[in-house]
Amino acid sequence: MNVIAPQFAALGLAEPLCRALEAAGYETPTPIQTASIPKVLTGRDLLGLAQTGTGKTAAFCLPILQRLAQNPKKPVPRSMRALILAPTRELALQIAEGMAKYGKFAKLRHTTIFGGVGQGPQVKAMSGGLDIVVATPGRLLDLVEQRLVRLDSVECLVLDEADRMFDMGFIRDVRRIVKLTPKQGRQSLLFSATMPKEIEHLAMEVLSDPDRVAVTPEVVTVERIDQRLYHVPTAAKRGLLSDLLADNDMRRVIVFTRTKHGANRVAEQLEKGGIAAAAIHGNKSQGARQRALSSFRDGSLRVLVATDIAARGIDVPEISHVVNYDLPVEPESYVHRIGRTARAGAEGISISFCDASERGALKQIERLIKRPLPVVGKIDAKPSDEIGGTHERADSGPDRFSRQRQGQKKPNRSGNSPNGNGRHKKPSGSAPRKADAGNRRGGVPTAGPAALAAAVSARDASGGGATMKRRDGSASRHSDSTSA
Repeated sequence: MNVIAPQFAALGLAEPLCRALEAAGYETPTPIQTASIPKVLTGRDLLGLAQTGTGKTAAFCLPILQRLAQNPKKPVPRSMRALILAPTRELALQIAEGMAKYGKFAKLRHTTIFGGVGQGPQVKAMSGGLDIVVATPGRLLDLVEQRLVRLDSVECLVLDEADRMFDMGFIRDVRRIVKLTPKQGRQSLLFSATMPKEIEHLAMEVLSDPDRVAVTPEVVTVERIDQRLYHVPTAAKRGLLSDLLADNDMRRVIVFTRTKHGANRVAEQLEKGGIAAAAIHGNKSQGARQRALSSFRDGSLRVLVATDIAARGIDVPEISHVVNYDLPVEPESYVHRIGRTARAGAEGISISFCDASERGALKQIERLIKRPLPVVGKIDAKPSDEIGGTHERADSGPDRFSRQRQGQKKPNRSGNSPNGNGRHKKPSGSAPRKADAGNRRGGVPTAGPAALAAAVSARDASGGGATMKRRDGSASRHSDSTSA
């Protein structure tokens, strides 16, 4: 007798779940699934240390589905048997998709609750009670306070990406939600990519004598990624990005910016240049975000420009490149970003742009990953390259960030010159300084595309070219189809 999905069956999963996994093309459990599923099936609480892209969604979805299916009950009206909290709409929808896929042959009902859309359909779905609800904390608490949803029948509670919920300011809401669920007889699971003290304290509040599992720390992920660095002024970043995207090997690309406005500007510039791109961030409507994600998944959208928070929960296979248009303020976010091109054991390429004001952030990143980023190019914005335009600065103040990291004081903008009038007097006949070319307000000169192309060609001719192929000359082609 042939066993369906034998490696998953060996973890204790029932035949209907294994059949669904086989139908979805999953063959081999990931390390977090192998470590977590048997423990969760025993009914114990669990504390899991695992980053996005390790298969942790299936690690908690599968045993929860099995527990509920093997102990069928009629849900209490306006309540749920299993509650999963996620920090973002995208992650909540991704988890719900996983539940639908893995529970294909289980007769369980579920829905997703999140903000940014009307609450009517969500309230209607909850009216008769459900087996599973995946929710973001804010909208769920709103419905609870309106007495449209109740939490007194929860048997399983999952907090996914707890560290991100803390970063986004949801921990108070999470604590309120936890207190509204039954303390006795409740199985609780908490997953987090990092374990700061605040999350340790939350785990102590939520979990009772938990089992602990951890997969290989995130920093190891960077070893599978071809990392590249360009030193480039902020004013020249857009032109460099367009030049790089002329390489057809950059098939599916996520570009990270530090701010929402920056994401919009980059996406608009790429669209004007004939490159299919869209921005995704918290100010976009739910419909716009879902359309962008759908187009990115099916390949009709080549470039997705995102902020860190909006990108959490995006699960898209075969991302060929990640571009750090702005270096992140937190070095851990760098590892989160580039890990999107190394999902479930795959390899990929990351390209980072570093302006002079971001060198403090670069040092923090290199300290975290314990290696310098290989420099593949340096572009200078020279006076001869100037074209008219508006100078683009990172909205969150990279200069301020760099000074704070390096312990420097803010420059005194008045009374700091030798003549005491707050202005530097240039000697007559002196050449314009590069700093002047890159930091004046208003119509600041920027590096033109022709100059950038010439710089790239010159660099290629000298052996420092920015080819998007691997150093061994091969292109990256990988698939996540064999792991959940």
